[in-house]
Amino acid sequence: MALDQITNEELENQAEMSFLDHIEVLRWHLVRAISAILIGAIIAFSNKSFIFDKVLLAPKNGDFITYKWLCNISAKLALSVPVLIDKNTLCIGQNLPDLQNLNMAGQFTSHILISLVAGLVIAFPYVIWELWRFISPALSKSERKNSRGFIFFTSTLFLLGVFFAYYIIAPLSINFFLNYQVSSAVENIPQLSSYNSIMVNMVLGCGFLFELPIFIYFLAKIGIVTAGFLKNYRKMAIVICLILSAVITPPDIFSQVLVTGPLMLLYELGIVIAYKVEVNDKKKK
Repeated sequence: MALDQITNEELENQAEMSFLDHIEVLRWHLVRAISAILIGAIIAFSNKSFIFDKVLLAPKNGDFITYKWLCNISAKLALSVPVLIDKNTLCIGQNLPDLQNLNMAGQFTSHILISLVAGLVIAFPYVIWELWRFISPALSKSERKNSRGFIFFTSTLFLLGVFFAYYIIAPLSINFFLNYQVSSAVENIPQLSSYNSIMVNMVLGCGFLFELPIFIYFLAKIGIVTAGFLKNYRKMAIVICLILSAVITPPDIFSQVLVTGPLMLLYELGIVIAYKVEVNDKKKK
């Protein structure tokens, strides 16, 4: 039987596999996962107007849904406490400057880059499924049962991170930086490439950081971390979360704190998960 025809079901019936056999199986899982990403990228590339005008550049428009929410909140607060807040206090995102492209191939390069990122987001559940197909034969029946929902929870956490960055972090950061001036004599002329870089870093960064509970689950399964260990190093975790937040967000403290908050909530969820893993292991023993 050719190695490229080996399936996970057949792997379960094999007593042992060589290292090269595992590499070959992994290679075909990666080929299928990358193919799914490329298909998603082609779909995104073919829908340029929707991807750029309706998705990527939407947080730069004054009618973006987040700005509308904030403006509505400001109006309601003004009715409740008119002395403390004006109805337009939180009405941000208005009259942001247009983006500039200074590189001859800049727009085409951006089109390809954003299409690949969109392809990854679209195909992420399938990529996780291929990863699961590779590792599941090495698990026992009970471990597979306990890991049921792995694809669903992993994909859900990733998408939650993407949506959180897109609807919360991105519009607030974009509004802050495009309106910030050291002097009225200096005009902001943002470039398309810098805008794309900030958006991609925030969206994908938050998406992967939101996988923290899944990461903790596997570390707890192999005995590297325990619930007690995570509790004892909670202060250090706050510092690490702040550092990670600083990496994926623009250099402003407000965005950094906004990302750190959900990360610490996910860390606390990870403590609960690690505790349940310990309890299950004790029951088995």
